[in-house]
Amino acid sequence: MMNKISRRVLLGLLPLGAFALTTSSYFYGSQDSLAQNTTGVLNLYSARHYDTDNSIYQSFTQKTGIKINLVEADAAKLIERIKSEGANSPADVILTVDAGNLYRAQESGILQPIRSRLLETRIPANLREPSGYWFGLTKRARVIVYNKSKVNPSKLSTYEDLGSPKWRGKIIVRSSNNIYNQSLVASLVASIGAKNTETWVKGFVSNFARPPEGNDTAQIQAVASGVADLALVNTYYVIRLAKSNKPDDQEVASKIGIFFPNQNNRGTHINVSGAGVAKNAPNRLAAIKFIEHLTEYQSQQIFALSNNEYPVLRGVPIEPILGGYGQFKEDEINASELGKNNRTALQIMDRAGWR
Repeated sequence: MMNKISRRVLLGLLPLGAFALTTSSYFYGSQDSLAQNTTGVLNLYSARHYDTDNSIYQSFTQKTGIKINLVEADAAKLIERIKSEGANSPADVILTVDAGNLYRAQESGILQPIRSRLLETRIPANLREPSGYWFGLTKRARVIVYNKSKVNPSKLSTYEDLGSPKWRGKIIVRSSNNIYNQSLVASLVASIGAKNTETWVKGFVSNFARPPEGNDTAQIQAVASGVADLALVNTYYVIRLAKSNKPDDQEVASKIGIFFPNQNNRGTHINVSGAGVAKNAPNRLAAIKFIEHLTEYQSQQIFALSNNEYPVLRGVPIEPILGGYGQFKEDEINASELGKNNRTALQIMDRAGWR
């Protein structure tokens, strides 16, 4: 079996064709031209491992005639691959989850800033990198899940409250190696400062019912089975279980509730999946057009309904089960802060013993 990072999947139904550049985009630099930047194939390096995204790629090919050459791996491997490929890298677009990973790609020097009126109009300013290095395409909320038979949600309030002794031995969460947790702590550094965040993390860790293990789904299952009362997870993991055709998964979803923290102050922590144009993209104009395509109504609807994420484009309906958990106030910190504060967050988590 071929290594997954080297697997390329050609998607698209039409023959190669011309790529029509709309007047909705404008770009840094003066030497871009359609002939120089469009070849009929776009190389997409993706850390989004969701098969449902394929229909979005196919619709791009149907619209433009440009096929997608898909290279998949986790974010760290993609970043290292592009760095090793250097100036000859064929990568056009880097697509990954979490602002922390997007920031790492930016800091690694493998992205270039771009400008697009469409992207700047469609994507809220806090969900994109201020200089145009990357753009958020979907949102995911990191929420508290609780065992309905053990926790009265009226007792829940904020992330900070999870460091209170009243939750001693009642909380589980995945490892500090997980970028989702790192970004949550990074958001706290931005909101309440490093010193207060370290105090919170120490209290939070002291409330663990067990050492961190497993992914978000494992935390939900453990809360449902009574291993702990609470966990922190991304919302779409809950919806996957609720929509599953497996009775065991449906039972797990029925036993837990979702609580959106910090509704009386800054709002619930939001993260993104997103994309940027590779520094040496051979097909730069097509890369920009592709990212714009990912923010169109139909693409955003597929992201929302198929992978249970929140769309970044206003007016796109939320997946019905997810919508059933209600609307909530979002923390509007710029997503780039999650990456900027990542190193501080990791140091705090290490000192606090969050393994």
